[in-house]
Amino acid sequence: MPGYDTNALALAGGVGGAKLALGLAKILDPDQLTVVVNTGDDEIFYGLHVSPDLDTVMYTLAGIANPETGWGITGETFNMLERLTAYGEDTWFGIGDKDLATHIRRTNLLNNGESLSEVTSKLAAALGVEHAIVPMTDDSFRTIVDTEIGSLAFQDYFVKHRSEPKATAIRFDTNGGARPSPGFGRA
Repeated sequence: MPGYDTNALALAGGVGGAKLALGLAKILDPDQLTVVVNTGDDEIFYGLHVSPDLDTVMYTLAGIANPETGWGITGETFNMLERLTAYGEDTWFGIGDKDLATHIRRTNLLNNGESLSEVTSKLAAALGVEHAIVPMTDDSFRTIVDTEIGSLAFQDYFVKHRSEPKATAIRFDTNGGARPSPGFGRA
C-alpha cells in the first residue's frame, strides 16, 4: 500500500483477473504491483496475434474497458467485422475497430522480433498504464479443450461453441515447453 514496504504479484486472467488488478492498482503504487497475465487463450484471428486476457487487463487499467461487458473498449465499433462478414469470413470472434489497432500493432512488433513482454510493455505504456503488466510466458502456450466433438482451441470452445460441447480434458500445447516471462521471473 502507499507508504508501506509491500510488493504484490497478481495472477490474472479474463474479466475477473482484470477487476482484481484494478482493485490492487488503486491501493498499490506502480512499483509495488506486477500483474502476470494468462496467455493460454492467445490465438491468431484474421492473421493477427490476439491476447484476450492481456488486452482485458490492459484496457481495464487504462480506464478504457467496456464497463458493460468487462472486455473490449468503450465506444467500440465493428465496421471491420461487418466488412469481413460481407467478404464471407466467419466472424464469430468479435474484434472491434479500436481493438483491431492493438492486434495490428502487437503482430507487427512480434513479427519484427520483439517478445510478447516487450510488446505488452509498449502497448500498456502507450495507453498510460503505470503498473507492470507482463505475460506469463513469451513462449507459445495454447489451451486445448478436448470435447465430445473433438479438440478445440480455448477460444473456439469458450466463444464460438459457448462452452456447450462436453469437455473431456484440458491440455496445454507448449511446443516442447514454456518458460516464465522475464517479468514473471523477477516478480
